[in-house]
Amino acid sequence: MLPTKLPQFIWHFVKQHKMTFIVIQLLCLGWSIDNTLWPYGLKLLVDTLTNFTGERSLIWYALLPVMALWVVLWIGPEIMYRISGFMMAKIFPRIEASIRMAMFNYVEGHSYSFFANQFAGTMANRINDMSQSLARTLNITVTLFTPAFVALIIASSIFFHINHWFAVLLMTWVTLHIGYCLVTAPKCARLSNRHSNSRSILTGKVVDSFTNFINVKLFAHRRFEYEYVNTFQDDELKKNQQSATAVEKIKIVLGLSTIIFPGILMTWYEIYCWQHHIISIGDFVLIFNTTWNIIMIMWFVGMELPNLYREIGVCQQALSLIQAEHEIIDTPDAKPLVITQGEIKFDNVSFHYLDGRKVFERTSITIEPGSKVGLVGFSGAGKSTFVNLILRFYDIDSGTIYIDEQDISNVTLTSLRQHISMIPQHPSLFHRTLKENIRYGKHDATDEEVISASKQAHCHEFIMALPQGYDSLVGERGIKLSGGQRQRVAIARAILANAPILILDEATSALDSVTEKIIQESLHTLMKNKTTIVVAHRLSTLADMDRILVFDEGKIVEDGTHQALIDAGEHYAKLWHMQAGGFLPESEKTE
Repeated sequence: MLPTKLPQFIWHFVKQHKMTFIVIQLLCLGWSIDNTLWPYGLKLLVDTLTNFTGERSLIWYALLPVMALWVVLWIGPEIMYRISGFMMAKIFPRIEASIRMAMFNYVEGHSYSFFANQFAGTMANRINDMSQSLARTLNITVTLFTPAFVALIIASSIFFHINHWFAVLLMTWVTLHIGYCLVTAPKCARLSNRHSNSRSILTGKVVDSFTNFINVKLFAHRRFEYEYVNTFQDDELKKNQQSATAVEKIKIVLGLSTIIFPGILMTWYEIYCWQHHIISIGDFVLIFNTTWNIIMIMWFVGMELPNLYREIGVCQQALSLIQAEHEIIDTPDAKPLVITQGEIKFDNVSFHYLDGRKVFERTSITIEPGSKVGLVGFSGAGKSTFVNLILRFYDIDSGTIYIDEQDISNVTLTSLRQHISMIPQHPSLFHRTLKENIRYGKHDATDEEVISASKQAHCHEFIMALPQGYDSLVGERGIKLSGGQRQRVAIARAILANAPILILDEATSALDSVTEKIIQESLHTLMKNKTTIVVAHRLSTLADMDRILVFDEGKIVEDGTHQALIDAGEHYAKLWHMQAGGFLPESEKTE
């Protein structure tokens, strides 16, 4: 389980590389040493030259200790920089990858309803934001903030040793500088958070438009889409400018504080101390150089602090993906589903959607093992909900759903769905090869098994006619294939899965009549020894069903064979006579 608070979330990934981070942090302190001890080397040089009274040709002997220190300060930090750079080049991409995959895995565990209410582009953008922003947050902290703090401690110690008022002036300015940044940075973070959210929404809208490009072209709405997306772009632009402007305002105040404290007060006091023989020329050089080095360091810190808050704001926004708890989860004692016969039983099941729509009220029905059962009714009657509850896409309000006397709420979701094959009316394919899409039904299937399933689904012929055959990419959601071809690939996938429970949601509706007849033969073979549920809008496809369940407003109003229901002359018979071209109308009002 991933932590839902940002500090714990960061530590969750950092602790996996704890020792590496400690080494990197120690190496990054080379920057602190470089910026504070180098001016000390200048002080030694100036003092040695100033106080030297011997033959000037012999000055090199006096300068040897200084030159040795300079070599160490030159080579040492450089080596530390390069080693830390290589270590960060290894560790930070690894952390980004770990964050990305951990969040991807968590989001994949969300329920059907969660994905139905989210933009895929927005979710992908937030996962990417989290991995990059968190890595930048760690990078800023390790390479800048911690070394800056250590540099300040070293500089203050040196100043205090020379004259404690230099340390007081330096610390006063640093306190005011950082204090102002801390006060104003939260506002920057809020503005950044708003901008990040706006950018994520914009990305989602762009992806949504691209995904539905066929509708854009069919309705000649390219201009409409531009204007629609541009409204979200205007919002993103406005919030981006507000965030950037807030940072620039902070820079003005920081610049003024730098001019007043280090620029005027510190310089004046240095000259005053030299005039009164309190400090030497070497001390003057040391304090002057160290002060301006600290100014540069604190300037970077001041500029990066809003950026740090901005990155934290982005992380907080992205963290919302894992702060939303999984709605449908395994119980602590969940066991794998064991199918012995394939009986499905609804026992006093009640269910309503979050928007308040009640679908089932104390519904009880048993589907015998190995039977073929058709579901019919107008749109919204409850057919799809019935199927979705079996797959546990939603949890029921009360009652129990059993498969072979096992409460599906007490079995693992993975095992439940592994034992059910579903062929939807509008199958969606991955933008992968045909072989990968078919093999999705059984990951360890051999090429021979894939081809065999394809032949049974009658898609082998059109696959072999493609230039790359089974290695052909199908495009996003299978856009490169026709509706009938996508349907046949989905059937091949289900044949390969060979699950004991089969659900068909008008699985042949996208096929031409000749192919449908051939596929129906394959489906009849697939249905053998399986509990099969067929959702149908074309009632003629239900003639061979063992039973037909007739749904109306969440109730099963009739139950029987096709002929028996026709003879009864009630709701099913009415549906039979209402169908036009073999299909039911959307509702009774459209008759």
